[in-house]
Amino acid sequence: MGGFVMESTFKNTKSKKSKLTVRQMAIVGMLSGVSIFLGVTKLGFIPLPAMNATILHLPVIIGGILEGPLVGGLIGLIFGLFSMFQAITVPTLTSFMFLNPIIALIPRVLIGVGSYYIYKVFKTKKDTFKLTITAFLASMINTIGVLGLGYLIYADKLSSIWGLTSNKAVGLACLTIGATNGIPEAIVAAVIVTPIIISMKKIKKSR
Repeated sequence: MGGFVMESTFKNTKSKKSKLTVRQMAIVGMLSGVSIFLGVTKLGFIPLPAMNATILHLPVIIGGILEGPLVGGLIGLIFGLFSMFQAITVPTLTSFMFLNPIIALIPRVLIGVGSYYIYKVFKTKKDTFKLTITAFLASMINTIGVLGLGYLIYADKLSSIWGLTSNKAVGLACLTIGATNGIPEAIVAAVIVTPIIISMKKIKKSR
């Protein structure tokens, strides 16, 4: 009898943890809306000397850190679906990559999931440091995921589009883009995400 009660309690607890609360659903909708708004209005692109850095993935990082991997993953999924929509409606030379759900969705979901677990891994009382590192690394998940999968799946096609002579040259091009594009984006993510989350935590504690 005792074993049945313990098993039932475990199942109920597991079921509760796997479900989204109304508040979490609202946060998923709100942060996903922010990401889409930034993309539609072009406010999510910051001009830099060599390229434009994007901040469309920052709501995914914020949701993952504050509300856990499920919320972060769902916001990332919506962000990925939006990138697929953009690839159809506002195509560029490399938009074909984002028509592939493996490239468009998986890295974006991993941003939210990774944000939560990266934040939990760092055992330090300096929350500002934890948030900065988490935001930086979570942003790099997106860059590495998209470029890495793009290279693995579409190296030949990218070679033709970019006018390169070999897949090795495509790999070097992806590494260059990762350094010149991904690192500035990650720095921007750390600078923006850290104070936002600190402020949101203070508001939450004051209630």
